[in-house]
Amino acid sequence: MTAPPRLFDWPLRRLRLDRALRAGLPADFLRRRVAEDMAATLSGIVRQFHAGVDLSARDRLFEQVLAAEGLADRIQIVQRIDQVGPGLDAFQDNEIPALEAATSDLIVSILSLHWTNDLPGALSQIRRALRPDGLFIGALFGGSSLQELRWALGQAELELTGGAAARVSPFADAFDGGGLLQRAGFALPVSDIDRLKVTYADPFALIRDLRAMGETALFAERARPLTRAVVARMAQLYLERYGDAEGRIPATFEIVTLSGWAAHPDQQKPLRPGSAKTRLADALGVKEGKL
Repeated sequence: MTAPPRLFDWPLRRLRLDRALRAGLPADFLRRRVAEDMAATLSGIVRQFHAGVDLSARDRLFEQVLAAEGLADRIQIVQRIDQVGPGLDAFQDNEIPALEAATSDLIVSILSLHWTNDLPGALSQIRRALRPDGLFIGALFGGSSLQELRWALGQAELELTGGAAARVSPFADAFDGGGLLQRAGFALPVSDIDRLKVTYADPFALIRDLRAMGETALFAERARPLTRAVVARMAQLYLERYGDAEGRIPATFEIVTLSGWAAHPDQQKPLRPGSAKTRLADALGVKEGKL
C-alpha cells in the first residue's frame, strides 16, 4: 500500500506546541469553545463513559471543562495523548494514536487532527480502539479557516515576487467527513460545520494568536522566508479588502466536528445513503433541551 504524502512536519509541531506552552499565555478560546460544546453534547447522552481517551490533552482542557460542568464522575478520561505536556502518552508513529483495540468507550480530539498526514488511517485506528457502542467525537479546522490571511499573503507575494508559495496550511476543504467516518467503520457517522469570525486590531495580532495556539504552518517542505516587504504588503491588502470601519480585520475559523459510534446491535439503524436527515443530536442520542 502506498503511504500517504508527508505534508506536515510533526517534530516541528512538537516544537511549536512546546513554545506556545512555555510562553504561558495560550490563546485557547477556540479549543475551550470546542471543549465546552463537546461537554454539552455528552451531558445529554444518557449513559456513562468510564474509559475515555483525550487525543489532544496537552493542557487537560477537556477534563477541566468536564469538572466545571459537573461531568467528571460520569465522563472519565483515563488516557491522555498528545505531542507535548507533562504526564502524557506520546503518539505512535508521530500521529497515529497508540491505543489498544476495543479498550475505550469514548475518544475525543479537540482541534488537532487537521495536522494529520493520514486522516483516514487515524480514524481507522480510533475506530479499532473503541469498544462496541463506544463514541468518537473530534473537531478539526476546515477549509475556510484563515481564508482572509491565505488570500492576503498569496496576493502580496504574487505582486512582489511574481509567485506565491503555500503559507497557510491546507485545512480539509469541503471534504466528506461522514464518508471518511463510514470508510473507517463507524456507525451513525455525522459531520457538522461551525463557522465563526474573530476580529483583531491588525493581521499581526492574528499571527500572534496563531503562534500562541501552536497553529502556524507546519509544511514538511519549507518555503522561502517571507520578506518584510511582503509581510507589510500583506497587512495592507488584508486591511483594504476585509477591514471594517474601525480598522479591525476579521479572521474566519471553520470548525468541523465529526462523530461516530462503534457498531452495536442495539443501535438505531442509519437512514439510507443520501437522505442526509440525521441530526447530530439524534445520532448521539442527546436528550431534548441539552444542546
